[in-house]
Amino acid sequence: RKKFLLFNLTGFIIGTFYCALSQNFSSLLIARIIAGAFGGVLNSIVLSLVSDLIPFRRRGKALGVVMSAFSITSVFGVPLGLYIANTFDWHYSFYFICFIGLSFWYLAFKTLPSIKVNSKTKSFKENFSRFKSVLLQKTYYSSFSLTGVLGFSLFIVIPFISPYMVKNVGMLEKELPFIYLVGGAFTIMAARIVGSLCDKVGSFQTFKWVASLSIIPVLILTHLPPETSLLFSLIATTLFTMSGSSRFIPALTMVSAVVKSEERGTFMSLENASRQLSSGLASQVGGLIIGTAVNGSLTHYNVVGYVSVFFSLFAIFIAFRIKNRFNLR
Repeated sequence: RKKFLLFNLTGFIIGTFYCALSQNFSSLLIARIIAGAFGGVLNSIVLSLVSDLIPFRRRGKALGVVMSAFSITSVFGVPLGLYIANTFDWHYSFYFICFIGLSFWYLAFKTLPSIKVNSKTKSFKENFSRFKSVLLQKTYYSSFSLTGVLGFSLFIVIPFISPYMVKNVGMLEKELPFIYLVGGAFTIMAARIVGSLCDKVGSFQTFKWVASLSIIPVLILTHLPPETSLLFSLIATTLFTMSGSSRFIPALTMVSAVVKSEERGTFMSLENASRQLSSGLASQVGGLIIGTAVNGSLTHYNVVGYVSVFFSLFAIFIAFRIKNRFNLR
């Protein structure tokens, strides 16, 4: 796991370095594909490491810490990247990411323990057979579905928040960074709390309540009237970000408990692929539902909210089935 993490982190750094060297859209797109190919795998490796190293009774808190990293990037990463780009040049934002990547490569090399895989080296055909067997295991379908449905319910709303807040609600474009800043800051705290609750009261119980409560901010956000105050707009977007992101912590805790340790790496890769695929599909479906009025405002955003609520309720149903099948709290 450690070697594989360092290998993919190296590929991500090289891809990002080529982004910094890009001089046109085509070269930047190719470089981003390279960086994404390696960076996307890093997510599943990290989740596998957490599941391997942390006992289940403390795994919720550990995943809460890991998941809070995404919120930290919203609070610090996005504004810092924009500041570097505006002060120097957009190429320097990628150079800075390379520097951060190299720093974490060194820290991972020095501090992460090596997890030995107790199996012989397998051929491509044998590895493909294992991949196929994990993919076709019916007991894993519900786990893939849970995080996939959660991703769909979240990303059918997220891509359209910024244009909706500007064109429908009346927020100024210069005020949009506050959505990421405030939402990310509160999500960091929420992730730690939700992670601890998973260990204390159980992952399913935590997921059930967080997912149920997350429905309220979705309905509020997708029904904001014109000329809503900045304060209330930020409250709505922050509650949406907090609850939407926090749902993944108990969900991933539940998912990590159902997979066999020898299949965890393959399983987490497939789980990550399922989540990314459903998120991309949700963006496309949302784009088909939403229209544009004569004045430029978005139409049918409330319908997108209803679809998100439906899939949130469906996720609770899937989690209930996982809980009963694997006797989880």
